Amino acid sequence: MLRDRFTEGMGRVPNAVCIVTTDGQAGRAGVTASTLSSVSADGPGLLVCIHHLSPACAAIQENGVFCVNVLRAGAAVVANTFAGRSKTDDGNKFSCARWRTLETGAPVLDQPLVAFDCRLGSAMRWNTHFIFVGDVAAVELGEAEPLLYGNRTFGRFAPLSVAEPV
Repeated sequence: MLRDRFTEGMGRVPNAVCIVTTDGQAGRAGVTASTLSSVSADGPGLLVCIHHLSPACAAIQENGVFCVNVLRAGAAVVANTFAGRSKTDDGNKFSCARWRTLETGAPVLDQPLVAFDCRLGSAMRWNTHFIFVGDVAAVELGEAEPLLYGNRTFGRFAPLSVAEPV
């Protein structure tokens, strides 16, 4: 079946692991995501995809802001918590890490690899997911290796030697 082959194929593609967060009138919400892409550097924008049934999806639309927190290696616990695979003792996903804000009021992870603080520019539903395009209001850069997800597991980036054959 095409769907099975597609999901298997996409599962093999390594991606950065992100926590997409929001806060505002609709409340605080967040979810793990691995679909992140730059849209433009001029008038910086990016897109992220979130399943339409995620509580974060409706909250982002109502709050009009979100932050894409790209995780550093070693933050798999945060990724698993926001993906619903792990639970915190108090039942609040946000208690698994320290948070603060930048420009929009969306939660920013303390010590992310990168945080893109965005105002919602566009939202479009495509089958089971919403595609959110954000106008970037602030960027925080950290120093670390990225947390990657591929082949159904977490991993780290390993640079190749220029002389190494591909």
